[in-house]
Amino acid sequence: MEPETPQEIDQTIDVVEENTQEDKASRIEPEETHALDATDIFLWANNTDGVKKELDVEFFLFNKNYTPYSTNFASELNAQIKPLFLFDLINFVNLGAGTGLSVRDFEMSEGEDNVLLRTDLDKVGRAETLLHLIENERHDMVEFSESEHEFKRIKGIIAKFSHKDSPDKVFYSIKQIQQGSVLKGATAWEFRDGKFGAFQAEVGLKIPDDNQVLIIDKDIFVFNQSKFEKLFNYEYKKQLLADQKVAEIEDKFQLSFPDGLDLQSLVRDRKKIVNKLQKMEIGDVTQEQAVEYADEMQLELMTDDAGAIIIMDGNDLDTFVNLINEDYITSHVTGKRYEIKSKKLLDDAEGEPPRG
Repeated sequence: MEPETPQEIDQTIDVVEENTQEDKASRIEPEETHALDATDIFLWANNTDGVKKELDVEFFLFNKNYTPYSTNFASELNAQIKPLFLFDLINFVNLGAGTGLSVRDFEMSEGEDNVLLRTDLDKVGRAETLLHLIENERHDMVEFSESEHEFKRIKGIIAKFSHKDSPDKVFYSIKQIQQGSVLKGATAWEFRDGKFGAFQAEVGLKIPDDNQVLIIDKDIFVFNQSKFEKLFNYEYKKQLLADQKVAEIEDKFQLSFPDGLDLQSLVRDRKKIVNKLQKMEIGDVTQEQAVEYADEMQLELMTDDAGAIIIMDGNDLDTFVNLINEDYITSHVTGKRYEIKSKKLLDDAEGEPPRG
């Protein structure tokens, strides 16, 4: 019989943990040392299943700038909320407990079957910031309004679950909002009583019915990898390679930044730079060549008294990276300057010595 209240859950945790250690070890890879400290998702699903009808839920929206908004829902949606945001998560994990579902670190996974991915909340800065604002800055949060905030800018929806007897034991179910599933009142029709009519609401929304992201304490469980990455712009493997390229740049170039900024933090906020760094060979262009190249192309790239290239913001970073990737050219036909978006290296011309 499942526990009925959080108090009963706490009383049974020790017994359940002892009985599940052997089974738990069979589901988690030996090298995954995080499992000793991370949330036991199987135990969580089992316990939450026993109190799921007693849980309270609050909803928040967040936009593309990761600003959260409070929002409300009508009581008529009560029958849909928990099935959409909770029950399927629980069922997936409980079913997986019997089919060999294993938990692996997101950063170590190679897309294996029957694997639930997890990562640390503090590795996903945007998710960590969102939850901090919800938990600690509620007094500054405003309620969402279509007239003021525009639903077309909304990126995701967060369901926060809690129990009245354990208000500190909360968890979050998060889904991506795809604008293709949004209906605007001005252009939408509704079909009612056998005929079409004007759509009455400001906005209509079809909630995704798939499991996407679950956050418990300091653990993020990823049920849909692509949607998780899009929700929080988290592309670990790309970022890892970009970090390596950043280290190479810092080794080969002298750069100067304003207080509080560095190359790593600027790159992390520039997705197009992260993507560009994936294919770049650092060092083909030297610092002196980059400065001369900027002068030749009449670009605003400044140096300080020590000769370091000054990077004030993301725009300066774009220019610098384009320079060391040789992305600017002057047409010999028209004399116009161009930024090259993609390049294809040509074979050596006949009769010329090979390059490089």
